[in-house]
Amino acid sequence: MANALGVPSPDKVAYMDDVAAAAVDYKRHLLTLLELSPGLSVLDLGCGPGADLPSMADAVTTSGRIVGVDIDQQMVDAASARFHDHPHVEIHLADGHTLPFEDNTFDRARTDRALQHVADPSTVLSELLRVLKPGGLLRIGEPDWDSLVVDGDLEMNRAFNRFTCSTMVRNATIGRRLARLARAAGFEVEAVHTAAPTFHDFAQADNIFAFTRNTERAIRAGAIDRADGERWLTELRTGDFFAAPLMFLLAARKPW
Repeated sequence: MANALGVPSPDKVAYMDDVAAAAVDYKRHLLTLLELSPGLSVLDLGCGPGADLPSMADAVTTSGRIVGVDIDQQMVDAASARFHDHPHVEIHLADGHTLPFEDNTFDRARTDRALQHVADPSTVLSELLRVLKPGGLLRIGEPDWDSLVVDGDLEMNRAFNRFTCSTMVRNATIGRRLARLARAAGFEVEAVHTAAPTFHDFAQADNIFAFTRNTERAIRAGAIDRADGERWLTELRTGDFFAAPLMFLLAARKPW
């Protein structure tokens, strides 16, 4: 499948699985922040193909309830297939702007890299507040695409980030805004943590951050000169590669 600029996009389920595999450390931190225990009910908004659900399901045990929600039918189908024999794991096709759950339903809510794509993060946060029980915990992980660090040509790094933020990701700097948006929605913000996973292998990083695909898209859109873009990609592929994205992890609570 290709986007409007004619550049092929990867299989979505495989991509989400690859991202989960490459982000083990910050995901483990996010899981720890959830403070899960047996019997809790947990909402995972934007669950994708369900790569993060097993660890949560194990933590709450069969006495608890894990509910994964995604707006993409392909993701819901993949997650449902993985958990068809886990009665305490439910997968729902739903929009985070209008969640199909009663008020005060969940003890915990989590969303990881989903708010960057939604039309209105404030509305989604208000919905998460609504479905959480009083005192319930919200944990969010979101990137800041303007802060993606790539060793090498600084101007090309900046040009790539500008194109990503302006064209490829709807809410590209949502990470830095999480605390303010959560407070405005009515949450009590407990802490904001940062994480910066490091990548030393270009092929792995290219799969996650789409250096090749998005540089080509930027070239076709006139945002990057072709000679500069191709030179930069050659340097990244053949040099001593290093990149690090900045992630923000929000810990918040619904007031009692």
